[in-house]
Amino acid sequence: MHPTLNIAVKAARRAGGIINRASRDVEQIKVSAKRDKDFVTEVDKAAEAAIIEVLKEAYPDHAILAEESGASGDSEFVWIIDPLDGTTNFIHGFPQYAISIAQQHKGVLQHAVIYDPNRNELFTASKGAGAFLNERRIRVTKRAKMGEALIGTGFPFRYFEHVDAYLGIFRDMMHKTAGVRRPGAAALDLAWVAAGRIDGFWELGLSPWDMAAGALLITEAGGLVGDLAGEQNYLDTGNIVGGNPKVFAQLLQIIAPHLNAKLTA
Repeated sequence: MHPTLNIAVKAARRAGGIINRASRDVEQIKVSAKRDKDFVTEVDKAAEAAIIEVLKEAYPDHAILAEESGASGDSEFVWIIDPLDGTTNFIHGFPQYAISIAQQHKGVLQHAVIYDPNRNELFTASKGAGAFLNERRIRVTKRAKMGEALIGTGFPFRYFEHVDAYLGIFRDMMHKTAGVRRPGAAALDLAWVAAGRIDGFWELGLSPWDMAAGALLITEAGGLVGDLAGEQNYLDTGNIVGGNPKVFAQLLQIIAPHLNAKLTA
């Protein structure tokens, strides 16, 4: 494992310990709303602080882009951090959430860790070195027919500007696939595409920290990732599609009739 990836794993596991301890009594956790339907807890903040402490100890000059504390530093190296993806699930005791950490160098994703503390599943990837789950190589599925494919998604729950387009896509996905699933933690959904548990995924309105690590995992597992038009602007647009190569292409075909200028800008 690359030394930089080792540091990211150390940070993720430290955050996982904080989250696991807190999960034993979620009723006692202080919750506040950043905006409508967008929650943050003291656990998110403590986990993020722990991650940043580990990363900064090893790489004091690297920049940070984190969900709770925002952007800091100026460097060619940027750590993109979601300390608890799936906070709403977490505060309800719904065991589907994860820690997501990615590193970019000059805008190119280099390393990724997604850690599921409930299942003790550690997804890792480094550019050009493949994707792994608990040190076992993982690959996207080989499924080619959409009628047999299981697809993940995330419902629009904060921003409803594109809800009509989303519902149109969702309706067509229901008709043309074996099933659609919405577990509620995009980073983990993307990791599951990489691990072959679902064949593809799409979602609108995400943030870079929701997608960065999962995107690298998918590409290193042999899959494809893009925005709704198949381009590489997903970290900027917040709209992402990922899957094995055959499913990815068919997802784009299903989505295409519902696109408008705002969704691809």
